[in-house]
Amino acid sequence: MPDSMSLFANTEKKNLNKAQPLAARMRPTKLAEFVGQKHFLGEGELLWRLVKADTLGSVIFYGPPGTGKTTLARILAGETKKRFIQVSAIQTGVADLRKILSEARDEVAAGGTQTLLFIDEIHRFNKSQQDALLPDVEEGIVVLIGATTANPFFAVNNALVSRSKIFQFEPHTPDDIQSLLHRAIKDQEKGLGRIEMIVDDAAVEFLSHVCDGDARQALSTLEVAVMSCFEKPVKLSKDLIRDSIQKRAIQYDASGDEHYDCASALIKSIRGSDPDAGIYWLARMLEGGEDIRFLCRRLVILASEDIGNADPQALPLTVACMQACEFVGLPECQLTLSQTVTYLACAPKSNSATTAIGAARSDIKNGRVIPVPRHLRDAHYSGAKTFDHGDGYKHAHHYEEGVAPQDYLGVEKEYYEPVDRGFESELLLRLETIRSQLRGDEQ
Repeated sequence: MPDSMSLFANTEKKNLNKAQPLAARMRPTKLAEFVGQKHFLGEGELLWRLVKADTLGSVIFYGPPGTGKTTLARILAGETKKRFIQVSAIQTGVADLRKILSEARDEVAAGGTQTLLFIDEIHRFNKSQQDALLPDVEEGIVVLIGATTANPFFAVNNALVSRSKIFQFEPHTPDDIQSLLHRAIKDQEKGLGRIEMIVDDAAVEFLSHVCDGDARQALSTLEVAVMSCFEKPVKLSKDLIRDSIQKRAIQYDASGDEHYDCASALIKSIRGSDPDAGIYWLARMLEGGEDIRFLCRRLVILASEDIGNADPQALPLTVACMQACEFVGLPECQLTLSQTVTYLACAPKSNSATTAIGAARSDIKNGRVIPVPRHLRDAHYSGAKTFDHGDGYKHAHHYEEGVAPQDYLGVEKEYYEPVDRGFESELLLRLETIRSQLRGDEQ
């Protein structure tokens, strides 16, 4: 009877595995099989060392979907011989969590196996749910692995973050994806190896790039391509892959990490004078549903912050863009945004205005408060002469070049330092003459 029951259980397991999608079947079960994340999992790196030394503590896995967070958590449970429990923060309440933690404590108290508790979407837990984890995490009752697509420094309880090591998952590289695809194509037990195929390497390479670093998406597309082709042998071509790709939802949260990261990439690309990168990040934000007013505000700021007087036309152009976007709206205003982004990227750059106001405000905050010189004080009211206000003031228009030899600050200090680029190079030469005239050098 036990043998027949065991045979029945094995048959059930095989049938269940067979029903799984390719991406699930191809999940690695050993650390040596795991692909990617070499920056913390490669030999000698931190997580690798923690596992090998069997000192794995609570960690947070942070990164985009399809990069192996759940898979790695399962592998780590096996490698460290811990009881694996997986829950979703969306479906688990405080009562459920307390029950799991109580059972984990009983298991440890009875001399049993320590529990590795994997919580997917841990940022979805509210503060009370996250607080409920703290005692058992601190006492080592459970090894917590929390997975999140949101920046844990913003989305997860500070107390929990401080007790965990954070590992940031990066999208898989095209080489990683190609390795996984070839493994799936050849594997006869879990993959597609039993299906006769003629594989075009260009098709695999194409898929490795268009899946945007998401291994699950790549394997799902491969499965759709192969299983939907009735021609035998299956000719895995670039056209077949292209026809099998489902339109992917852009990973973009208009109030989360993607919003700030893409905005940062856009601004830095324009500042770095790369119009192609600027256009890509603009398109990424538009496709993700970014607020047009936010984009316009950022571009207006950049026009003064990073271009300034090197191209004085940048600011009025960007303000005109803002007004046009408000007037026209999407989709047409994408053309105005594209024109503005490419212009700003190609414009000469200067942050002299930015550093000038920053230095002046810093002086004031640090106690360098300069009294207004008497000759510059308001002399238009009755009694001003009693205080000598305005006495000795030299009117600029009374001088041939419109510059009076006069001290306007009261101390020797130069805040504005034009760069030798664009129109500001002309201002640089002009300012040298002006400052000489202000000092009265030419008298």
